[in-house]
Amino acid sequence: MSLPGTAPAEALDIEAWDAPRSVLLDTEGAVEGSGPDRGVALHYGRPVHEQRALEAGDAVVDMSQLGVVTVTGSARLGWLDTLSSQRVQDLAPGQAAEILLLDNRGHIAFAHGLVDDGETAWLIGEGAAAAGLVEFLTSMRFMLDVEVAARDDVAVLAAVGDGRDRLAATRPIVLWDDPWPRTATGSTVYGPPDADHPGRLTPVSYAVVPREGLREAVVTALAEGEGRVAGRLAGTWPLEALRVAAYRPRQGYEVDEKTIPHELDWLRTAVHLSKGCYRGQETVARVVNLGKPPRRLTLLHLDGSEHITPNNGDQVELDGRVVGRLTTVVRHGTDGPIALAVLKRSVPADAVLSIGSVAAAQEIIVDPAGDSDARPETRPGAEFRRRRG
Repeated sequence: MSLPGTAPAEALDIEAWDAPRSVLLDTEGAVEGSGPDRGVALHYGRPVHEQRALEAGDAVVDMSQLGVVTVTGSARLGWLDTLSSQRVQDLAPGQAAEILLLDNRGHIAFAHGLVDDGETAWLIGEGAAAAGLVEFLTSMRFMLDVEVAARDDVAVLAAVGDGRDRLAATRPIVLWDDPWPRTATGSTVYGPPDADHPGRLTPVSYAVVPREGLREAVVTALAEGEGRVAGRLAGTWPLEALRVAAYRPRQGYEVDEKTIPHELDWLRTAVHLSKGCYRGQETVARVVNLGKPPRRLTLLHLDGSEHITPNNGDQVELDGRVVGRLTTVVRHGTDGPIALAVLKRSVPADAVLSIGSVAAAQEIIVDPAGDSDARPETRPGAEFRRRRG
């Protein structure tokens, strides 16, 4: 991963990443995942049942493949504020935020959840991005009172909805409640308003626990108690199915070397439009005020009649022309085969697309018009047009 500001952003090198192997892969029925989710269970034999348990708040997911980076020191939040897309300098202990670190051209280099415990800022993101994030942050320390560290001694668990109480029962080091899809103060949206967004139905929480105590934390989270039934382990498959249905972008899948946050509707939770200067801010502001994102995230409903499922990265075509690529393909317990895809913005919203022999219908996420609700009605500076002599 090249450092933002010194070279263009690059897609994560997942293949070169030395993924940690979770102790929970020894659980009966566990099938290991792949790509950004290798090292943990894809499922434990019954992915549809696992998804239902997740939605009911009766399951937890081993997400110990994720990377955790900590920043300590009195200047940590103000420093992260100057580097990132989000306003976090006044973040209260326990308050969740999401930040993007961009390169000079506004392309996404890092995407991380952030929660501060009053002494330490905890950054949760892709495991393959952790080393690059530490390298970049360390290079930007200068003389400030901050220390950066990759935390290989901790692991992450996830749960949906009421499952947050199960995570809290483990007495985690910190809890991060993913803000998606609630539009943050000072931000804007390119997709549906909060009240209509499907992501509001499946809020996700993440707990950071000691890696050596991961198995014990899971036992505690799944135990009966206080009117709660015994829970079960769920794999990344059902959690990813819920993520896709929630239109939720993820760096390890939706981001490539050209991605700007507008294309993925990622401004809504991770970008503050009026905070101080940071790398890539010019691109963020220019596209909001003057331009349109060149691509757009969409959800595709895949034809499952041929019992053929496309793969992540497959090309999406319209009338024989390549117009985008699949980023995350999942089989949802209710909706069947669905996928997130990044398409050219100009692709008609009602066009039926194809991936090989598989037809795909669009469910619009990012508006093909390319306008956010913060875009001015008239182009800034129109009142200063040159007068004709």
